[in-house]
Amino acid sequence: MSRLVLLGPPGAGKGTQAKELAGSLGIPAISTGDIFRANVSEGTQLGRMAQRFMDAGEYVPDEVTNAMVRDRLAAPDAADGFLLDGYPRTVAQVEELDSMLGEHGQGLDAVIELTVDTDEVVKRLLKRAEIEGRPDDTEPVIRRRLEVYFEQTAPLTQLYDSRGLLRRVDGMGDVADVTKRLLAALHG
Repeated sequence: MSRLVLLGPPGAGKGTQAKELAGSLGIPAISTGDIFRANVSEGTQLGRMAQRFMDAGEYVPDEVTNAMVRDRLAAPDAADGFLLDGYPRTVAQVEELDSMLGEHGQGLDAVIELTVDTDEVVKRLLKRAEIEGRPDDTEPVIRRRLEVYFEQTAPLTQLYDSRGLLRRVDGMGDVADVTKRLLAALHG
């Protein structure tokens, strides 16, 4: 079983690497960002609420995010493992995830942090915004998202490191090379 969390700042390549890694391991990649965007495009109540926070470069409130993750982890395809991308982002969410997994006598197998250069991340996100027409990826919003990440999410690496679960992987370079480094970190 592989129960994994993928951490890293916005633009670190988490979405791309989550798909690659999940495919290699035969587990679903579960992205809160994809769930939020689907709800926004469908105009659901959750989507409208999430949109307000995403437009400001802020995180969607824990109670909304936790409920979505709990439902997703209960899906049959996640029974033998999963890779979470974009969750948990706060210590409170770590505690909620521990509780969700603990209800089934489970825990995480590993937490991987993709590390990247901040200036490179800004360039990547501006390019992605141009290509994909993402209105939430303006430079001021990108910089705010990075600030929020380092303020609220980076402390998770210390917590998971203290549990012996953290593996740091260089997220710079060719997609295939980064995937090889990720797999080596998991099996090494």
